[in-house]
Amino acid sequence: MEPGPPHQQTVHEPMLYQLYDSADNIAYTPEAALQAGLGMVKTLKAGINKLELGSKLRKDVWLREIDNLLNQGAPTTMIAVCGATGAGKSSILNAILDDNIVPTSGMRACTAVVTEIAYHATPTINADVSFLSEAEWRAELAVLLDDLVDEDGNLKRTNDLRSDSGVAWHKVHAVYPSIAQEQLVHLTVDQILARDKNIAKVLGTTKKISAKNSTIFAQEIAKYIDSKDQKRGSKKDKIKVFDGSLMSLITKDKNKETKKKDHGPALWPLIRQVNVRCNAQALSTGAILVDLPGVADANAARNSIAKDYMKKCNCIWILAPITRAVDDKTARDLLGEAFKLQLMSTYDAHTITFIASKCDDISCSEVIPALSLEDDPELEEIEGRIEQYKEETADLKEKKADAESSMKAIDKQLKTVRSFLAEYEQHKMVLENGEIFAPHLTATAHKQVQSAGKKRKNTRRGKSGSPKRHKHFGEDDDDDFEIDDIDDYLNDDIREDDKDEGSDEEDEEDDEEDEHDSDGEDARDEPEEEVTVEVLQGKIGDAEEAIKVGREQLNSARKARKDAVDALSNLRKKDMKAQRDKNAFCSLKRSEFSRDVLKEDFRVGLKDLDDAAAEERNPDSFDPTQNLRNYDEIDLPVFTCSSRDYIRITGQVKGDGDPSCFSNVEDTGIPSLRQWCHQLTISSRSRAAKQFHTHLKTFANSVRVYIDGIGDVTIADRESLREKWESTPQGGEGMYDSDEFDDDDEDMPYWRSLPDFTSVRGFRFPGMGMLDTRLLSMNNRSSLKVDARGEPIGVTPRLVKEFGVHVEKSVSDLQDLFRDGLEDKCQVGAANAAEGAVQHVDEFAGSMHWATYRATLRRHGSWRRDLNVELVTPFTRNIACSWSTLFESDLFASLSNAIMTSINQLIADVEASAAAGLKDRVHAQSSVSQEEARHALGQTMEVVKEALAKEQKEISRCLAPHVQNELTEGYNLALQERGTGSVARQKAVFRNYINGHKHDVFDGGAEVLMGRLSTAAETIGKALNESLRQLAEKIEVSLAVLWEDTRDVPDQVRTRLQLIQSVSKLLEQLVMWSKAAEKACTAS
Repeated sequence: MEPGPPHQQTVHEPMLYQLYDSADNIAYTPEAALQAGLGMVKTLKAGINKLELGSKLRKDVWLREIDNLLNQGAPTTMIAVCGATGAGKSSILNAILDDNIVPTSGMRACTAVVTEIAYHATPTINADVSFLSEAEWRAELAVLLDDLVDEDGNLKRTNDLRSDSGVAWHKVHAVYPSIAQEQLVHLTVDQILARDKNIAKVLGTTKKISAKNSTIFAQEIAKYIDSKDQKRGSKKDKIKVFDGSLMSLITKDKNKETKKKDHGPALWPLIRQVNVRCNAQALSTGAILVDLPGVADANAARNSIAKDYMKKCNCIWILAPITRAVDDKTARDLLGEAFKLQLMSTYDAHTITFIASKCDDISCSEVIPALSLEDDPELEEIEGRIEQYKEETADLKEKKADAESSMKAIDKQLKTVRSFLAEYEQHKMVLENGEIFAPHLTATAHKQVQSAGKKRKNTRRGKSGSPKRHKHFGEDDDDDFEIDDIDDYLNDDIREDDKDEGSDEEDEEDDEEDEHDSDGEDARDEPEEEVTVEVLQGKIGDAEEAIKVGREQLNSARKARKDAVDALSNLRKKDMKAQRDKNAFCSLKRSEFSRDVLKEDFRVGLKDLDDAAAEERNPDSFDPTQNLRNYDEIDLPVFTCSSRDYIRITGQVKGDGDPSCFSNVEDTGIPSLRQWCHQLTISSRSRAAKQFHTHLKTFANSVRVYIDGIGDVTIADRESLREKWESTPQGGEGMYDSDEFDDDDEDMPYWRSLPDFTSVRGFRFPGMGMLDTRLLSMNNRSSLKVDARGEPIGVTPRLVKEFGVHVEKSVSDLQDLFRDGLEDKCQVGAANAAEGAVQHVDEFAGSMHWATYRATLRRHGSWRRDLNVELVTPFTRNIACSWSTLFESDLFASLSNAIMTSINQLIADVEASAAAGLKDRVHAQSSVSQEEARHALGQTMEVVKEALAKEQKEISRCLAPHVQNELTEGYNLALQERGTGSVARQKAVFRNYINGHKHDVFDGGAEVLMGRLSTAAETIGKALNESLRQLAEKIEVSLAVLWEDTRDVPDQVRTRLQLIQSVSKLLEQLVMWSKAAEKACTAS
């Protein structure tokens, strides 16, 4: 229906959202759709606020609709991250967040506290650190003291942090460092609490942190989660010997202050939970990561928080190092828990994800033969490169060594030539002064040259000199350069430095011949050349030229060495890259193998669990060859990741070195895991965006219909409909008016101050207030029109009354369904659990060390294993199939049909009661009202279904706490046994208690389960009544356009024109967004 505007003029209303010309221009994402929708709602709200509405009821209903839309934020997906201590959870989380937000040091607090990490748009990192209450810390202290003291009242060994006593001492000493171990034996919990009043003040509080970056955040949160024990006993804290000096006195005082400061209490054992909010892109689409404790915790409160998160989390991530991912016990236990979560529901491929961490920890020599990769072409190519680089490296090292040898020889010769040059210059200066100079170096050299000359005559047979020697000095064939004795001396030295052992032996023979010949030739030696200034000047020139040539040769050798060093450096990088390629290849092949094994293990494990449950339910008809599910379709998402190499490649941490395995960011697996965060939220985000736009479109159409009016209708016809169908007297303020609000009051009505989602015993409905005294009931006749018998009349009272009947019947039907579908199964399950309880308790006690058994008794069955959960497993297995079938059916289909029948009948009655002139208009409006009702009812039913789904999960897990509560007396009785043989007596006492109370315990569990289901049905009924009351009001407001008249004052005409133009644009944009969503869905 597209009626024209009341006046042919254009009035521009400011837009709070971007306008598009076509759907092709919209880059669709669910977040963008929600953001645009919120802008549209704000624009619509601004226009409605200027409009004078005909009734207070319409104003309240419309504002409530706007509030529902504005508060309909993007949905969140909670992901529990589980894994044993050391599995690398914190490092993986930091890599996903692309910042160092989660502490990764060896602090026990890192693995003992639940940390929830969510997104916010601001650039700061904020955190709320909540501490245990006094009652929670008191209860934990009692358990810790029991762990520290043996039966004889003596202190247990506390230096092993893997033992219960070691963990207990570590925690108590961290909080109360002034209490010695020997004192703890004689202190009660109250006395310990009284030792430090400051600790008592911290209990039950929440500390807030806000930091502009992760570095500051780490410093701030370290105040609460850092373990001071790590600082004690360090070298810096060792006290120096006191020598009585003033400086020693000052140092001593400082040491005292430092020691006092370092030995203050640590707060990490008192932390209950940490909630972090950061601007991480991976979380921007609604994913919330919850880092759960990696080990069993002595604190019941923290254990309870972790279990609550496991219940309410949408997805579970299980981490284990890839080196033991396939057979890691903790990972298998966690997968077992995850299997159990699937018992009472159909398998969802997104529920469980396995992450194999530390993929950079690789040994190629182990992986290659294990996976038979020796003949893989890619590996052969990589190893060929590595072998080539080794050969090239050996050649370059040889060249480098030759260059260094040449440099050493040339440098030696240059030093000698410089010495000769200095003596020549000194000799020349002395001669110029007419003095006598006794040469030292040159005289010695002259004798050596004469001897060398004779040797050359014998060995070189008249050759004037080695071409190699001349070339070594940079000479060419045309160069007649000779430095006489200097030249010969230098070249002989260089030649001798380059000789090998063979040439050395030849020289020795030559030397012997020279010695024999020297006596005979001395007489024939030519007389020494007369040394003059001119001769010296020539020698100086020759020496300087020799130095110049030597420098050139030295530079050439240095360049050769540098080239070799540079080439070696480049080759080393290539070799490292090739080795990384080899590591990456082996790691990726191992990852591929591990993924396949883990996926198959998951299928087998799920089938084993299904078969066990089926056999326990009905042993006679159980057939193991029949698959209860299509296991081939079950594909466990497995990610193999290296957070360490990702952080090194991206430079997230400075000074952490180069990656050891991967060169490509994608190969680290972190980008895929980050994308998986978005993928896990996409279905809920897309669904929320679609529902939001549908809701907005329906409401905008309703607004447009009211503003358009119904045309020329007589006042009598309007009044006839008003008299019959309006719930409040003409001129009245509406059903839910309050004296504190009037027509001119700009404040929002009371219900707008309530949260958008208000709970009734855990059930939440959009825009629904609590059953409050401010909500005037249908019995408040003063504000309602009544008939002759005093009964309320009109659209809303009639619908509310009929809805109430339907809801009452639905609650009754629901309770009958619960009884018929589950009561017998619960009784059989209770009998099965009771029958196997004693045997299981015996097996449980015999499967562990006596100290662990006692620690389990002290914690009422919940320690490293949970005995209470194990005892109820036969019970839950027996009801699993029926439970799943029941809650996966549409339990509210008949209620929805009955409500729509009532609505349709009322609309038909309104249409039938209209005057002839109104028939067509009433018929058209009836269609609009039905559409609005259908959409609103659909929303209500979705919320009801989600609420029941959450409640049934909670109820399905109420058995273990019930069993624990019922067995508390038995746990305590067993613990009273002391002395010799006490372990056996403890086991016997608890066994006897189980044997005597097993039927009461498990039959009581069945009653608790059925009772909670019945209560849940009643609570949903109450919540439905209130939600459907609002639906009745909405239908009346939709129909009221038939009898309400718009005001024709000039400013209202202009306001209506602005609003109708705004609504028309809004509806056009919604159509474009819908088309863009379809295109995006098709493309994906």
